[in-house]
Amino acid sequence: MTSTSAPSEIKIVKDLDEISRTAVAIIVRQARAAKSSNGSLTLALSGGSTPRKLHRRLGRESSAAGGLSWRNIHFFWGDERHVPPDHPQSNYRMARETLFANAPVPAQNIHRVPAEEADAAAAATKYELELQSFFELESGQLPRFDCVLLGIGPDGHTASLFPGTRALQEKSRLVVANWVEKFQTHRITMTAPVLSNAAQVIFLVSGKEKAEVLKEILEGDYRPDLLPAQLIRPVRGKLLWLVDEAAGRCLSDTVK
Repeated sequence: MTSTSAPSEIKIVKDLDEISRTAVAIIVRQARAAKSSNGSLTLALSGGSTPRKLHRRLGRESSAAGGLSWRNIHFFWGDERHVPPDHPQSNYRMARETLFANAPVPAQNIHRVPAEEADAAAAATKYELELQSFFELESGQLPRFDCVLLGIGPDGHTASLFPGTRALQEKSRLVVANWVEKFQTHRITMTAPVLSNAAQVIFLVSGKEKAEVLKEILEGDYRPDLLPAQLIRPVRGKLLWLVDEAAGRCLSDTVK
């Protein structure tokens, strides 16, 4: 990316296990800091296969010494498939099976996307209202998540911000229904301004199939219409790329 992008830290680790361990350590530290200040942690989860190990490891913190206070953590989703919550492709279902099944998270702390709505735009509007209510937002304000977890696809997408889609141009909405032509379906996604407003953004990138696109995102020209992950540029927050050796194999030494 160009020099106008937000400063970021790139951390190369051995494998997906190490990505998960490192990310969970950050989340646990944030959660305990929030508890000590009588506050709560707002965490936006990612979909896809990469976060599964992270979820399981985070769930095990329930039984760890000085385990987490789950009532102080509120869970949201950066994006969701337009499917019911029990559908095999549901991001919520994946988190339920890998995280919430192992952790006593209060039901009121789980803020899932109402993706069972027949109209994807209505689901997006409902989730936007949920964010506005929870964060007590005035008109035009953005929520500020404590931590947002994201991944990337081999095509450079993140959340459900896919190359060439209308959501990439959205500046005023918090959540939109984004039509993805190659899947012939809508995805419900937080917009880039929302994701970029987080205090901490962590990209989780694993696997050799991500290596070439990761190099383009981090070292190539700024082309967010083709590489939507480049849109995520925190202005007042931290940006961390947790990358395993397979995904980072094409990166230049200067960025590692």
